[in-house]
Amino acid sequence: MDRGGSGISWQHTTSGHDYKRPDDHAGASGSSGQYRYATVRQVNVPRHYLRKHNECHPASDACSANDPSGHSIKPVHGFNALITPEKMDWLAGISARYGDHDDGRNHGQFACSIKRYTSGSKRPLNHSEQRQLIPLLHAFKVTPGWSWRSLTTTLHSFTSAGVFTPHKYGYGETQAALLSTLLDALILKCSQKTEASDIDAQGIANLLWASAKLVDNGLVLEKVPKLKEAVAALLPHVQTKAESKVDHYNPQEVTNLLWAVAKLVGNGLKLEKMPKLKEAVTALLPHVKTKAESKKEKDHFKPQEVANLLWAMAKLVDNGLKLEKTPKLKETVTALLPHVKTNAESKERKDHFIPQHIANLLWALAKLVDNGLELEKTPKLKQAIVALLLCWKTKAESKEEKDHFTPQQIANLIWALAKLVSNGLELEKTVMLKEVVPALLYHVKTKVESKEEKNHFIPQNIANLLWSVAKLVDNGLKLEKAVKLREVAAALLPHVQTKAESKDEKDHFIPQDAANLLWALAKLVDNGLKLDKMPKLKEAVAALLPHVKTKAESKDEKDHFKRQEVANLLWAMAKLVDNGLKLEKMPKLKEAVAALLPHVKTKAESKDEKDHFNTQGTANLLWALATLVDNGLELEKTVKLKEAVAALLPRVQTKAEAKEEKDHFTLQEVANLLWAVAKLGEAIELSLVQSTFDSLVGRISKNSQRSQQDILMSLWGVMVVCARFYLDSGSNDKNPLEKHIGELYSRLENACPGSTEVQTVIIAMAASWLGRACPVAPHYQISISESQANFRDQLQSSFPSLKIEEEKSLNSLPPVDLLLPDYNMVIDVQGPFHYVSGDFKTRNGSTLLKIALLQKLGFEVIGIPLNKLWKQDSMKIVIEQIKAKLAVLPKAHGSVSLNSSERVADEAYFTADDGGQFSDDCYFTAEEYLEEQTKKPKKRKRKRKKPVKIAAC
Repeated sequence: MDRGGSGISWQHTTSGHDYKRPDDHAGASGSSGQYRYATVRQVNVPRHYLRKHNECHPASDACSANDPSGHSIKPVHGFNALITPEKMDWLAGISARYGDHDDGRNHGQFACSIKRYTSGSKRPLNHSEQRQLIPLLHAFKVTPGWSWRSLTTTLHSFTSAGVFTPHKYGYGETQAALLSTLLDALILKCSQKTEASDIDAQGIANLLWASAKLVDNGLVLEKVPKLKEAVAALLPHVQTKAESKVDHYNPQEVTNLLWAVAKLVGNGLKLEKMPKLKEAVTALLPHVKTKAESKKEKDHFKPQEVANLLWAMAKLVDNGLKLEKTPKLKETVTALLPHVKTNAESKERKDHFIPQHIANLLWALAKLVDNGLELEKTPKLKQAIVALLLCWKTKAESKEEKDHFTPQQIANLIWALAKLVSNGLELEKTVMLKEVVPALLYHVKTKVESKEEKNHFIPQNIANLLWSVAKLVDNGLKLEKAVKLREVAAALLPHVQTKAESKDEKDHFIPQDAANLLWALAKLVDNGLKLDKMPKLKEAVAALLPHVKTKAESKDEKDHFKRQEVANLLWAMAKLVDNGLKLEKMPKLKEAVAALLPHVKTKAESKDEKDHFNTQGTANLLWALATLVDNGLELEKTVKLKEAVAALLPRVQTKAEAKEEKDHFTLQEVANLLWAVAKLGEAIELSLVQSTFDSLVGRISKNSQRSQQDILMSLWGVMVVCARFYLDSGSNDKNPLEKHIGELYSRLENACPGSTEVQTVIIAMAASWLGRACPVAPHYQISISESQANFRDQLQSSFPSLKIEEEKSLNSLPPVDLLLPDYNMVIDVQGPFHYVSGDFKTRNGSTLLKIALLQKLGFEVIGIPLNKLWKQDSMKIVIEQIKAKLAVLPKAHGSVSLNSSERVADEAYFTADDGGQFSDDCYFTAEEYLEEQTKKPKKRKRKRKKPVKIAAC
């Protein structure tokens, strides 16, 4: 970065010798040369001469903002002819002779000649030409005496010609100094009370366009306060001219102004910090609407202007301009839509959209729809989209290179289609869309596999493409029926890995891209893309995770993840784990999760509303954390996890009780929340569970439009929480939540025929809880673990007369490990799946529900953590405890556990519940485990017992 003394900062756009900007092609560079500087003497000139000199400034001397199509440009005999030593000495002489009284006419003409040269060459100055010109500009003096026309002509012409465009090896200080003096003069001119005719509409449009182009070509807006000041000085003039009764702006000028404002906003100019910007936009919109609806040819917008206007409006909306608060914006968009359709369907070549216009228009319409423009209520919108799709298809099938789409345009197109589909454009009902998607995917695949650098996708394109593919799949495009879709995903994955592992900073994914990529990969996996059949997918995920961790731990604000990105990342990781990605085999995933958890807590507890998770984000986060824990994320080793959950739950309650509809959880989100809170079992304090469930359950019960999956998850969640209260109180007093069990059960009961395995199990549990006959016959797969078989043999040998039944289903409930019918006792060997994170301390929701259901049937339940059976001595202690318990016939049945969160080192104890009191004679201290394990007997069956999983949507 070059930094001149004037405080102008640049970002270099290229490292080569030729500058290329979007839609331009660099040509041959001119020959190099060096010139001397003339020594000139400053002379004061009488003011009357200058006044006369200014009066003779014809309009033809100034360059217009954009040469119209087909405009004849005077032939120029090479670049060297423009910058001869004599010409540069002459300019320096004029500046020296007239000083502050120079009106800048000759400098403006010189700048205009440079622009004419680049317009004729159809490209900006290349590096070689810049290298010749910029040293000569030391003598290019801008004074307060310059006229408005000279200022606008010079700044616009030099910007358009690429004079101010930075290169890696250039003359940044000279560029910055000249730009700084031009901006100073502009700010001064705007602040003066001048005649209305002095500051003209075309000049305002040219200057704002030039300001936007400077930023677009590498100027860092945040580091150039003078440019912000110049824009702020121009905006009141934009508004004044727009609100004048005389129509000052022509269609091209209105387009350039809105394009410029949108470009500046897109590059860091904050709408909320510059109220005049909103006022200027609001003042311009009626002009667009009026011209769009006018039948006069002079008012008509050209195809490029239609594309630029809609792009600009979409960009402004995307950066904070609210559609619902700017009714004129909706009216303007609606007025432009027929022009999109007309131009797209026109047979006249002059009306045709070029590939960039098509990509920009579909991107813009998708952005506007995503921000509140309703497809169903804007029929012209659908017609415009269909017309554009047909236009794209024609271009895509063309063999002419000018009709080809660039990688960026292809990425924007498929992103736009994905956005439109996710916002209600139906794949099945839009025939043209069904035809376009496969063709578009073919182009993506071709570009991805191309070895030519011009066809390569940048990191953002790769992220957008995979996100779009995932979004299309999520909205009904079947993976198994779209072979090209799989091929595109497979072709993109190596590029994800390559970019993620690259040491070159330009290849790195920004936080949003990393979040979108992991979300997309998780969505594809969730929709049928097999992890085990696509090794590159695992490699891509593994390559992305260190980036997530690094950015999550970074103190640099640009690396920070936004609230939605944090939610999407944790959801994606949980989804990948839920679909077979093993936590224990991917330590980087655990590290990435651990790095993100503090952000969950910080944002959940933040007082700044922009940090708050929305309803979907909150629901997804709790579902993700519960899923990760259910798959082995250790609670004890991840302290921040409990803190994150505790920080999220009050947010759930606040949103559930909110009166604003935007804060309401959808039925699926409510079901996911109930499942997640229940799944975490004893990891969440009972008081927090109570307040969370009270605010959520009512939403499920009141609404009749619920899917079977939502009812299933909600019913299971409510039963788990009721089980926790039942076990905690030790009495049969009904909890207020229990009324919802009957209501939800009746909804599921009606759907009994054809019920899934999971559904029949939950129906059986609910029927048992309610004391009703089970309407289904659940089928349970019987399996006996080696540890269970070993323990049963040891118990039987220690107590030969004891009657023991194995894998017995009681009242249609899931089978119990061991039943002692003579004592009405159940023994459950509890493996890692019975505990949160498999810690053998914190029981999960499934375990607590099973215990409560058995107790309600009158059985005493003894839960034995599997780690107590790993060594012979500890097993003997457990058996002795059971014998002691059997020796005393219990007067009441309660929960018996050989473990507690309060256990010390190697202690184990029963917690017999007798009217809420704990019996002293039920407490035992276990001896320390022996170091050596005893030999294990032969297995009866090789199958390991797995719990029935309740899947979340």
